[in-house]
Amino acid sequence: MTQLLALLLALLALVCPPAALAADAFLCAGEPLSAELHNGAVDATGIPNSNGGTLPGAFIVIHWGELTLQLPRTNNAGTPSYSDGRWWWQAEDPDHPDLALLRGQGGDVEHYSCERRSC
Repeated sequence: MTQLLALLLALLALVCPPAALAADAFLCAGEPLSAELHNGAVDATGIPNSNGGTLPGAFIVIHWGELTLQLPRTNNAGTPSYSDGRWWWQAEDPDHPDLALLRGQGGDVEHYSCERRSC
């Protein structure tokens, strides 16, 4: 029985790694993605756009395949979004967040379809 439990825990770690358990888990373009929100140190609390309980100074850490991103909170109005000028993340629909990549100076944007998964 102990061996069976150990095997089940090992399989769970493959499906939902421990880092993903502390973060929101998604499937984006068929690959597992974890997104962990950090409110960060904020010294400008009077900034009016505090939707979603976040302020500029917050950031999100995304792990997606071999890619790890730390995207700062934008000051865009509305639902909090995060961008480094190349990658962009927004979860207006928390079960289907938007992940996009700006390719080059021409304004071409590649969108990745994401959906929440449960661990």
